Amino acid sequence: MGEFVLLVFLALGGSALAGSVKIVNEKNEYLVESLGSYKKKLESGLNLVTPFIDKVVYKETIREKVLDVPPQSCITKDNVGISVDAVVYWRIMDMYKAYYKVENLRDAIVNLVLTQIRSEMGKLELDQTFTARSEINEILLRELDLATDPWGVKVTRVELRDIVPSRAVQDSMELQMAAERKKRAAILTSEGERDSAVNSAQGKAEAQVLDAEAQKKAAILRAEAQAQQEVLKAQATARALDIVTDKLKSDPRAREALQFLLAQNYLEMGKTIGSSESSKVMFMDPRNMISTLEGMRSVVGDSKNGETSSLNWELDKIDRHSAG
Repeated sequence: MGEFVLLVFLALGGSALAGSVKIVNEKNEYLVESLGSYKKKLESGLNLVTPFIDKVVYKETIREKVLDVPPQSCITKDNVGISVDAVVYWRIMDMYKAYYKVENLRDAIVNLVLTQIRSEMGKLELDQTFTARSEINEILLRELDLATDPWGVKVTRVELRDIVPSRAVQDSMELQMAAERKKRAAILTSEGERDSAVNSAQGKAEAQVLDAEAQKKAAILRAEAQAQQEVLKAQATARALDIVTDKLKSDPRAREALQFLLAQNYLEMGKTIGSSESSKVMFMDPRNMISTLEGMRSVVGDSKNGETSSLNWELDKIDRHSAG
């Protein structure tokens, strides 16, 4: 009987000794109550408690945690229904507050995040919810960190993961995007056509300028050639006049020969005019003509060549016709 009592005593002593030793893992903390009242906090390592009196009521890690917030229906400022979910990173800074200041800490944080998301989304229009996501994340982080501070919790980061409008709104957005793409395509097409027209006009203008410059150079060359031709003609005429003048001074009979040549030019001109198919009238000064014919006759009369008889006959006929 004594041996049995000894065994019971040893068993109870071993159980009490085992219950008085608590080993806490790294980055974990325990809360201990004694007879229903908070006594102390056990940190990582080996800790001793009073068996049968002290009790570990809360075990939690102080490492950073990830809270996956489920999708939440929200209404934007322009009355558009959207579904929003988020991811929240947080960790416990004060184990005592996390256990004694709030019941079910995780559910409290989730509800707080959902409420804050609905509040912030109601301040923005639909387009702003897509473009101002970074600003929304910063606002949520600031507000949630302030709201969870009494619970001994530190919110380190908040990220909106998905913002999904209703199906009707998505269809409208797709139509709007399609219209925007068509608009941009039309603008790009018109700009391309405008650039093409501008380039074509510039090319035509440059071609016209080059053509005008070429015509200008050709006209200048023609004018220079014509001027040079006129100069050469004038020089030839002046030289011929100098020869005739010298001849008239040196030979008394040269004047009569000159009159003969002038009369011959008159006759050639008359033949040319007479050969034309159209009607014509030729005016000549009879006095000048008679004096010219007299000079021609005197030259022809002195000529010893018998072949001039026909020319004398023609001159007599012209003389009679002029006298009549």
